[in-house]
Amino acid sequence: MLLDDSIGFLISRTGRRVTQLLALHLASTGITTEQWSVLARLCEEDALSQKELASRVSKDQTNVTRILDQLERKGLIVRVVNPEDRRSHLPSVTAEGRAAYGEIAPLEENVISLVTEGLTPAQLSTLKELLNRIADAAGRHLNDNKPE
Repeated sequence: MLLDDSIGFLISRTGRRVTQLLALHLASTGITTEQWSVLARLCEEDALSQKELASRVSKDQTNVTRILDQLERKGLIVRVVNPEDRRSHLPSVTAEGRAAYGEIAPLEENVISLVTEGLTPAQLSTLKELLNRIADAAGRHLNDNKPE
């Protein structure tokens, strides 16, 4: 099979290009694409455990901790004591973080509009469904192959 026919290669290449374009649009905000994904997820679902947050942004816990440290230094999140486990802390979005989200979300929406400009709403819906199905299948196979 040719590399250009590989679904994995095509998805990876597409992801890299979209991320690069988003990074260009976010450059003036001082927020990276990694920070954006964590901030956006927390604005959608505040006070997730770091483990759950890592799962929901598809990043390892070490990277999420580093990203949370950066967002905390910028005043966009705080860590509050987990009422269910006082040994851990839950990241929570600050007012400044919600304001940043409000400013950045339209930039991200614009990038998505740019990269999907040739797709109909039905094609876009199908694309999202197919990408989610592929990601879910990969996740199931990853879980099946974990050493015990």
